[in-house]
Amino acid sequence: MLRLSRYTLIILLFNVGNLFAQEVLRGEVRVDLEPVYGAYVDLVYPLDTESAYRRALEESALFYAAMIYGWSFEYAIGEQARGIAEGFELSPLGTIPFGDPGLYVTDAQVRDMRLYLWTDYRLNEAQKRRMGVWKSGKVQTAQAIGHGPLGDPVEVGDWLAIKKAALEDAARVAVRAMLRGSERNRPKEVRGYIGLAGFPIYWMDAGQWAASTRFRVEIKEIIPFGAY
Repeated sequence: MLRLSRYTLIILLFNVGNLFAQEVLRGEVRVDLEPVYGAYVDLVYPLDTESAYRRALEESALFYAAMIYGWSFEYAIGEQARGIAEGFELSPLGTIPFGDPGLYVTDAQVRDMRLYLWTDYRLNEAQKRRMGVWKSGKVQTAQAIGHGPLGDPVEVGDWLAIKKAALEDAARVAVRAMLRGSERNRPKEVRGYIGLAGFPIYWMDAGQWAASTRFRVEIKEIIPFGAY
């Protein structure tokens, strides 16, 4: 009969836990059932339970896609003294459709007119390999907070686009902070990949959505001003 030392058993359990963590992602989203933010009232008010669940699942699918696939980005840093405008563009590298069988609800509660929904997402083999890319030595992590407007230029009726705007602004802030810490001279343009390291946390801040989250960032190309 095979007998394992206590130390060996601990290592095996640790490795099994890591394997499971790589196969299943988990996150929580919160949906207000009475969405009123300052002077803005959601077009759907109040939300019924079915609508709130759908919103929570759509939001979860967006975040899981950003964790697994992420975005490619092109960032024109901009410089006011030279009259160069700042520009940040994200292109999603993959999506998770509504009703994906890998996404399932593990817990749901309604407290204080807000739905709290926990979900798991079970990765397939291709997605496991994609997650492995985010764990390479070239990828760094950065924490950032971004803001998104409730109205223009985002259509107020598109609640998911509004929250995406805050998340994308947080991605811009994360990349900019990384460059400030690594580049002595401000570059003209940067290209690379960025993804979520976990679900963001949202709140209202001075009439805007604020999103705080941790990102995984891989910078592929830095173009200095001298190259032009």
